[in-house]
Amino acid sequence: MLTTEGFSCFPLQMWEKVLSKVKKAVVFMDDKCAEALHWCGGAAALFEAGAKNLKQFSSFEACGVNEPKAVFVVSTVLKGRTVDIMKDIISLSHFQYCVVFTTVAHSVHLLANNVTAEMEGNPVFEQFEEKLCEWMGNMNYTAEVVHVPVVFAPVSQQLLLTPTFSHLFPLLLPDLEAINAKRPEKKRFGSLIDIDIHSLPAELQIEIKSLSSALNSMFEATGTREESFTVGPMSRIIAGELANHPQAKNRRKTAPNKASIIFVDRTMDLTGAVGHHGDNLVEKILTVLKPLPGHVTDIQVDMLELTSLQRTSHSQTTLAPGCLAQTQSSAARSLWEAMLTSKHKEGVMEVRRQLVEAASKEKLPIKMSMGRVTPEQLCTYMKLFRSSWQALESHCGVLQLGLATAQTLRDPGLPRWDACLAFERLLLQALGDSDFPAVLRQLLPLMKPRGGDDSSGSRFGKDECGPDELILLLIYLYSLADEAQPTDRDAEEDEEELEKLERELIGALTLVITQETDLSPLLQKLTGCANPGELTTERAHSAVEKMFKTLRDLSHTRDHLKQLRSVYTASDGVHQATYRPFLKQILEEVFHPDRHECPDIEHMSGGLTDLLKTGFSMFMKVSRPHPSDNPLLLLFLVGGVTPSELRLVKEIVTTHKPGTQVLVLSTRLLRPTDIPDLLFTSQRLLPDIGV
Repeated sequence: MLTTEGFSCFPLQMWEKVLSKVKKAVVFMDDKCAEALHWCGGAAALFEAGAKNLKQFSSFEACGVNEPKAVFVVSTVLKGRTVDIMKDIISLSHFQYCVVFTTVAHSVHLLANNVTAEMEGNPVFEQFEEKLCEWMGNMNYTAEVVHVPVVFAPVSQQLLLTPTFSHLFPLLLPDLEAINAKRPEKKRFGSLIDIDIHSLPAELQIEIKSLSSALNSMFEATGTREESFTVGPMSRIIAGELANHPQAKNRRKTAPNKASIIFVDRTMDLTGAVGHHGDNLVEKILTVLKPLPGHVTDIQVDMLELTSLQRTSHSQTTLAPGCLAQTQSSAARSLWEAMLTSKHKEGVMEVRRQLVEAASKEKLPIKMSMGRVTPEQLCTYMKLFRSSWQALESHCGVLQLGLATAQTLRDPGLPRWDACLAFERLLLQALGDSDFPAVLRQLLPLMKPRGGDDSSGSRFGKDECGPDELILLLIYLYSLADEAQPTDRDAEEDEEELEKLERELIGALTLVITQETDLSPLLQKLTGCANPGELTTERAHSAVEKMFKTLRDLSHTRDHLKQLRSVYTASDGVHQATYRPFLKQILEEVFHPDRHECPDIEHMSGGLTDLLKTGFSMFMKVSRPHPSDNPLLLLFLVGGVTPSELRLVKEIVTTHKPGTQVLVLSTRLLRPTDIPDLLFTSQRLLPDIGV
């Protein structure tokens, strides 16, 4: 029987194809492929397979005379910038044998080269092999170009991420306007749900076709016939591409296993993505600690406490950082699973338990202490390992996760998490009692520059909201705007009052941003300025204005739905108002014992048999496919999933249908601050495909 394990093994099987070619080679790899490998054994896997060296895929890298073999692993189309970099590296080296692995299928390369006809063989790859020989300087040298979909990262037993597509995000109304601006008036789309793949820019078409091709490869390798369901416009386009994939039709005829896959747009629930209600340790670690350079998911763990080095200004660059991806040790893997899918308190207790167990195994003089887990207590346990190099090596994985926990718990910015949570709860209650402008007005007093006179001494990073947190609260509130009480005024007066209030908020937030002494990564992207010296009031003001234009549309992302239109439950006088996760509502519909059809979970046609079924259903009762028909359910969240949603999935399956196998796939593991970046600064219509 097909299990989630079969899918978790798929990324490793794909990397095996790469590893079979790296013996005695120097490997050049781009950041996205390196991140996928990071969760599949990392650089160690390459060196164990016989690789000589691993280098960044960059024009500034090359090899010496004694390095005749190169392997390139890239996540892009073999065109434009990617080709230029490859040519630079080969021209400056002395290779006689080159292997190029691209995650982009040959069929997508044809599209990128504007070839619409079906072609025998792989002509684009064959032509590129000739080019490689030209650059090496001898047509008798060996060159190979191979498609291998190394796009999945098995982050946990129940989660596969796609680092290659980490910036793929469902479209918003400003994107619809941009698409319509290039179309004749009579052919313009009325809403996002009407958009088809052919109306999208070529770059985004290539990105979507690459993703559906990778999913098809995964289903092929696991012998799976999938039933696709969608919720949201982008999900519908991706599932449509998967259904129409040229190789998918043959696969579906012969595949022995069955699975359901539900694609869900992240924009269906932005409240859950920016909220601080998750009560999850990993969510806090991802938010507080710095990301690993070139990575979207993993973070840097400061390893200094496991050494005898003194902390100096240079110690950061002296010592390599630790990380969360622990693929070698089974104890570390089980600890990571617990941290990822349990509540904050349970996660922290499990970290302590594993550290105590590891220290006892090594017979280290550990002093047991019960009660609340503190970062100091965790560090005391971990410092015991410094006395034994063998103990340090044996338990390195658990120690890195322990350090990540301790460093997060003692971070001075962590109290702001609780401050945001408290304010979100207040806003939830206010939505049930007041109109939207009245609730929005409650944010104004928070919009004060840091370190102001009326800061009651708690400013400077303790528990007060900085600009990043204020932007998150704005997204949180605007995503729930439709839940507010209606007003007695007419629509025009309402609009006027809201516009006036928004102008006040724009002015106040602009002032907060310009008064910052240090710009966060989010503010740097938002304003296009690397430091406060470059930032003018005009630049900050226009960035905030543009941000509000996107904010206004956030409450309309579920307008096309018939049933699952709300993620809010108002107070009934006994219970407080609460946020109802969209994912929870979907899973409750899927696992409902009556198996009734939910009009918002749309089934994607799999070809002729479906058309026949639809035809017959006009005369006789034909049961339509239901997501709970199959023993395995895949949930693909387009635009990211939060760690607390992973716990939610686990809890709902245990409650409603224990025994069902559920695997979550997503483009990235979200921290709240990722959402403003994806909403306000990323090029959703024009992803970087390396061309």
